[in-house]
Amino acid sequence: MEIKCFNRWSADQVKVEDPGLINYITLEPKILPKTGARYAGNRFHKSNVFIVERLATKMMNSGHKSKKHFMSSGHNTGKKNNALKIIEKALAKAEMQLKQNPIAILVKAIENAAPREEVIAIEYGGARYPKAVEVAPQRRVDLALRYITQGAYAKCFNKKKKIEDALAEEIVAAAQSLGKSNAISKKRDLERQASSSK
Repeated sequence: MEIKCFNRWSADQVKVEDPGLINYITLEPKILPKTGARYAGNRFHKSNVFIVERLATKMMNSGHKSKKHFMSSGHNTGKKNNALKIIEKALAKAEMQLKQNPIAILVKAIENAAPREEVIAIEYGGARYPKAVEVAPQRRVDLALRYITQGAYAKCFNKKKKIEDALAEEIVAAAQSLGKSNAISKKRDLERQASSSK
């Protein structure tokens, strides 16, 4: 018997095309992607967690964008069932728009939104200067998921748009590498800064 994500979508035909992320995007589907954080505290174990569940975990923390608490996270914290319902509706809308398997759309969005380089500050002799570094593959996936969720919340916070519509729009735009996606624009800004810091 084949297990499908949310008992609707198969992940059998979905392939991760980015060779750097193959070991870090897990596509072993769960009917209800909720492990209850049994892996918490195990280093690097999150890379073995189904990618939809990792997105749900990010959806529970909407409000921290650098040091500005511009959105409250309290409404979502610990409400994983709510986050999973939002993701299921968003994936269904993405499927209607692109007529593809929504798990494949999500994986493509993460691959497109994952930055390859970023900037760190190095202090040398009392002076700080930026230096471009390559991003570790696990951090690439984390940053892509963070940018997608923050972009979705920014589009619907204090607006009439529903979060599932905003999330579907963000995933579809990131999968197509469109500039209107928050994740894609963030990635391009980061890589542009890194290339100027070389």
